[in-house]
Amino acid sequence: MAVRRLADPAVQPKSFTFTVENLDWAKGEIAKYPEGRQSSAIIALLWRAQEQAGGWLPQKAIEHAADLLGMPKIRALEVATFYTMFNLAPVGRAHVQLCGTTPCVLRGADKLIKLCHDRIGEPLEVTSDGKLSWIEVECLGACVNAPVAQINYDYYEDLTPETFSEILDDLAAGKPVKPGPQVARQLSAPSGGPTTLTDPALYSRGNGGKPQGSALHDAEAKKPGEPANVRDAATPKPPADDASAKRRP
Repeated sequence: MAVRRLADPAVQPKSFTFTVENLDWAKGEIAKYPEGRQSSAIIALLWRAQEQAGGWLPQKAIEHAADLLGMPKIRALEVATFYTMFNLAPVGRAHVQLCGTTPCVLRGADKLIKLCHDRIGEPLEVTSDGKLSWIEVECLGACVNAPVAQINYDYYEDLTPETFSEILDDLAAGKPVKPGPQVARQLSAPSGGPTTLTDPALYSRGNGGKPQGSALHDAEAKKPGEPANVRDAATPKPPADDASAKRRP
């Protein structure tokens, strides 16, 4: 892992405190843990601080979270510098995390990395208008839809240099962009739709020989029913008649 350092003091804010709303939220998170274990809420508080600070985590924000939790500042700094989910320097309004792991590279991520260098600059460098920044990351867990990039909170999958460039242009222009697969596929299903088990006759088995439609698509799947721990009340047995009662020993 590369060494992760705090941003240069020149860009660090002089102070940081949670907004009233975020402070109330933080107190709720802290209350989830038993006495003496409040420091367990550090990741949640750092994440909310990063959101409030505009996508990155200043040193004063880390120290503010430590003070709220009554923990040594160095321990909060250890957490913030260890987890790559925390950005230690300012990022663009659209921060691109581009997967550079083997499955994505085999599907063209190397071309997307070059595009980021040409279009945005060096990793973690913010464009002059403050709109875009990028970094190469390890597996984003969407290998079947490679190559993939996470931009802020959304995934953009099945990318090509053309579609990726268009997404970056739209983000820079403030236009809406469509997350998810950028090709004609449903989520992670095969491109072009189903190719096997498409004969409706296959689905008549076990249905009394009656015709039945093809398998449901994800969007049509039935919703889950009652949870497994919910049971109907037991049905009482009807009382025995007098004659049967007399025959009992």
